[in-house]
Amino acid sequence: MDSSKGIQEQRIVIPNRHNEKLVGLLHETGSTEIVVLCHGFRSNKNNQIMNNVAAAIEKEGISAFRFDFSGNGESEGSFYYGNYNHEADDLHSVIQYFSNKNRVVPIILGHSKGGDVVLLYASNYHDVRNVINLSGRYDLKNGIRERLGEDFLERIKQQGFIDVGDGKSGYRVTEKSLMDRLSTDIHEACLKIDKECRVLTVHGSADEVIRVEDAKEFAKVIPNHKLEIVEGANHCYTEHQSQLVSTVMEFIKTVIVMNN
Repeated sequence: MDSSKGIQEQRIVIPNRHNEKLVGLLHETGSTEIVVLCHGFRSNKNNQIMNNVAAAIEKEGISAFRFDFSGNGESEGSFYYGNYNHEADDLHSVIQYFSNKNRVVPIILGHSKGGDVVLLYASNYHDVRNVINLSGRYDLKNGIRERLGEDFLERIKQQGFIDVGDGKSGYRVTEKSLMDRLSTDIHEACLKIDKECRVLTVHGSADEVIRVEDAKEFAKVIPNHKLEIVEGANHCYTEHQSQLVSTVMEFIKTVIVMNN
């Protein structure tokens, strides 16, 4: 980050409702509004997308907060597979924290699993008027086989868990956490999002993790929805960071600047 502009990144620790400490970085510009950014599966607040989007928001004079969900990054708690509603609750603790300091969170943004978490949040809490879903998954029953193998249900029923090695460090999927994911219905959640809540979905046309068709499903069921497909982009927008950031910023500026 460029500290020559006099903008500080402040490390902030926020307890969630399980009294686990959530660690985040506030890009403080002094604005009343704070845009909250949510990372994806097995990721953290220092992910390239979180960094680049936070820097772009800050450049516009708007504060941004990127944080680690419990069990991820620097935050306390155990890592659990699934856990979507728990992460939506973590997000609620973050928004309450800022609200208690007379700050306003007008926009929440999430990438990948974080995209599902911000949509779940909007369906449960109804206090944030703008949601940005970057490459979220529409049906959580999909994508499991690729990670856990063809016979994941039989194996987990036999031994109660599956251990997964993913290159960085392994993690354990328990039967309970798998069922938590399978019982989280994003379609139902989308139907409960207020009509006044504006949702932007951005998805790469060459996404190799979650197919672009998922984005089109969101467009069908969310009432106040805008869809932007980034041509040629993969799941992490590796070669398309600037295009992703400009698409996100156009939406953010419309929401915040027009309302001021």
